[in-house]
Amino acid sequence: MFTVLAALSGMEREYIRDRTLEGHESARKRGKAIGGATVADDAMLSMALHLREHHHSLRDIAARLVITKGKKKGRHPSPATVLRLLRDHDHAASRAG
Repeated sequence: MFTVLAALSGMEREYIRDRTLEGHESARKRGKAIGGATVADDAMLSMALHLREHHHSLRDIAARLVITKGKKKGRHPSPATVLRLLRDHDHAASRAG
């Protein structure tokens, strides 16, 4: 009995996952963004680049930056956000030049 219930719940979980992925794909096709709101702006990027030039760590850069808009206004971005911000900038710069 438990094996049958476990199999049914596994099938249901896969069905939910497939529908979620289809919904994300449909939203992307319509031009909708998936995920949270952007917290980085040009001023934050320029400050992060300046601090990186002075060999500060990602954690130190994140601790010195402050989010200026949205729900997280006044808080510090995570080191992962800073890494993504710098990586995207480097990627765009390598494509341009």
